[in-house]
Amino acid sequence: MVTASVHLHPPGRRCVRGRIPTVCASVLATVILTTGATTAPSPTPTEDAQDHTRAAEYWLEDYGITEAWETTRGEGTTIAIIDTGIGEGPSEFDGAVAAGKDFSGIGSPDGRTPVGVLDGSHGSWVASLAAGRGTGSDEGMIGVAPEAELLSASIGFGAASSVPFAEQVAEAIVWAVDEGADVINLSFTTNTLDWDLSWDDAFMYAFDHDVVVVVAAGNRGRGTDRVGAPATIPGVLTVGGVDRNRRASVEASTQGITIGIAAPSEELLGVSADGEVVEWSGTSGAAPIVAGIAALIRSAHPELNAANVINRIIETATTPPSGDSPNLYGYGLVDAAAAVNDSVATVDENPMGSLAEWIRLYRRADAPEDPAPSVTPVVVDPLPPADTPTQAGSALLPSQESLLYGTVPLLGITTGAILVALGVTAAARRIRSTFPPRTSSR
Repeated sequence: MVTASVHLHPPGRRCVRGRIPTVCASVLATVILTTGATTAPSPTPTEDAQDHTRAAEYWLEDYGITEAWETTRGEGTTIAIIDTGIGEGPSEFDGAVAAGKDFSGIGSPDGRTPVGVLDGSHGSWVASLAAGRGTGSDEGMIGVAPEAELLSASIGFGAASSVPFAEQVAEAIVWAVDEGADVINLSFTTNTLDWDLSWDDAFMYAFDHDVVVVVAAGNRGRGTDRVGAPATIPGVLTVGGVDRNRRASVEASTQGITIGIAAPSEELLGVSADGEVVEWSGTSGAAPIVAGIAALIRSAHPELNAANVINRIIETATTPPSGDSPNLYGYGLVDAAAAVNDSVATVDENPMGSLAEWIRLYRRADAPEDPAPSVTPVVVDPLPPADTPTQAGSALLPSQESLLYGTVPLLGITTGAILVALGVTAAARRIRSTFPPRTSSR
């Protein structure tokens, strides 16, 4: 069983209240929310605070998202955010959340009340990057797929939750699939390579229902030196992070062979549950950017299954900076416009691997049962008849063989033993005769 000691690493972040940035509180939890710790300087404010927010979303232009919007803005798709809940107050979420549910045992039934004293806004930050609506045509924070619907599944990362973490995640995934999710976003890591057995069935349920699952890789700055579950589960699209210069982030990402794609993870913005726009870092933010792009692809190409949505993302990725290890970037840096518009050959299998095959090999789920023992009687050929004796005779009389091998040797041995005994007796008498006779005294 996976035990995730959730200590939400305190990410440094800035709140943008109007035009004046102020430092916000830190964040803590139990499974590690993949939020980075570095605080990048805020962009220079413009005359309008909302325009300033939109201008700070550099990833929209730099990674082809605004170009992809000429084809689709994600209409007709649904992204499930399994996190600390999506706040109800911010206007960026007006009309965006189609349904919600709490799985922590400490949130509200609709999944919209932030779970966690210090990290409650994490789910709102993630959701705003994926499908925030903005506050006007060119104002306020907007997500990658601003016309996609959101599902809010609130889970608890701290010890206060009354439900085991692995159980929360498994139930939330099944619920999201049943609610019609096209994409599921998981912006957390357990920092362990293995995962709870219950996740086998939950993730297989998502894959069997053609859902794209996007997962954050984790951050070195928060103690994640290598990717951990759920980013190690075959079939998920694991997202690593890069800085403004498109190089692998030193603090706000990690490395590992399961990384499939890289996206911005530094100097990101997010809408908090109370409506404040904050600046934050981490693959917790890189993942929903990719989840939003997956929704754009599903909207533009509804005929494609999940495997081909993932394949479009990795096949159209741009080349990472020369000299860097491919483990830092997976297939490269995400390009939304190319992923939506380019011609890409279809595939028959998920390029991120098969969880079903992994289960077959390592869980022995499909091992054949021992064959039932046979109860059919075995027929044995009868023994041949005994040979007929050549001479009639009594069984009490000795035969030639018994005389030769039994009686004669026995007589010889007996005679020899008698002779030896007689010899010993005679010798003893001779020895005794040599001693003088004893006289008795009275």
